[in-house]
Amino acid sequence: MSLGFWGKLKSDSSRAGRGIFVLAPMSDVTDVAFRRVIAKYGKPDVMWTEFISADGLALAPEAGRKKLLKGLEYSETERPIVAQFFTSSPENMKKAAELARELGFDGVDINMGCPDRSIEKQGAGASLMKNPKLARQIIRAAKEGALTLPVSVKTRTGYGRQELEMWLREILKEEPAVVTVHARTRKEMSKVPAQWEYIKLAVEIRNKSGKETLIFGNGDVKDLAEARRRVKETGCDGVMLGRAIFGNPWLFAETGEISEEEKLRVLIEHAKLFDELLGRDKNFAVMKKHFKAYVTDFNGAAELRAKLMAVESARELEEIVVNNKLKE
Repeated sequence: MSLGFWGKLKSDSSRAGRGIFVLAPMSDVTDVAFRRVIAKYGKPDVMWTEFISADGLALAPEAGRKKLLKGLEYSETERPIVAQFFTSSPENMKKAAELARELGFDGVDINMGCPDRSIEKQGAGASLMKNPKLARQIIRAAKEGALTLPVSVKTRTGYGRQELEMWLREILKEEPAVVTVHARTRKEMSKVPAQWEYIKLAVEIRNKSGKETLIFGNGDVKDLAEARRRVKETGCDGVMLGRAIFGNPWLFAETGEISEEEKLRVLIEHAKLFDELLGRDKNFAVMKKHFKAYVTDFNGAAELRAKLMAVESARELEEIVVNNKLKE
């Protein structure tokens, strides 16, 4: 099997004595605007797009498809970048993978872990853990469409209970380049701490299978120091970090303490990029989930956040931040 670009990353990380550290795909968070900011201030080894409906790309009217394609925009600064799709249709997965190849992505990822009910009603996301036969068909279809691009899978330890042994063995039969395991079941959501002992188990299952597939762990990792510790403890090939990126595009750079002023300047930059790149397609209210993370741990933070929650554009945000903090 070919690991594609993952093979070089694996080789480089092994020589450096560390794992591969990547950014998780998060809906309405890791959009093209935020990814561009992250690439500038603290680039991870690999980035993912937000997850995109393969069914929508194949079947939606032109206006709907155009909106979905917006989610597949990226800049060269973000490479290597992987396009993530969800579907329960092998045919549509193949088409989506073909599109990712045509658009110049570095890899294709299949979401088999999302617990959103609307996604599960489509037979996609986490619900695929209940249908290993279909899951394998979808991986095969992705490979057919992706051709030389590596195909990976993001999933969980099980659906209603821990069933990693059965589930991962089935997935490994299709030889994906990477399997990222979120260390909780679908039922557990994020209500319990991530159980990293299952990432170690995933590595053992992979080793026994004789496959070259890389195993990444995901769940509750706060920084690269913890990521390195998890690699050492479990033997996994890499770690995917998610929520720790909120308000902290410097996460993968380990630059130390960031000043209040710098955080506010980057917030303005982030908001302007959102307006520029996504203003016609997404409501500016999407940005508000970032405010609490950027605007925290300094005198007057709560008051400033309250004012920002009423803004409707980057211009308004900049005016309030400059008048309230950056002129002091």
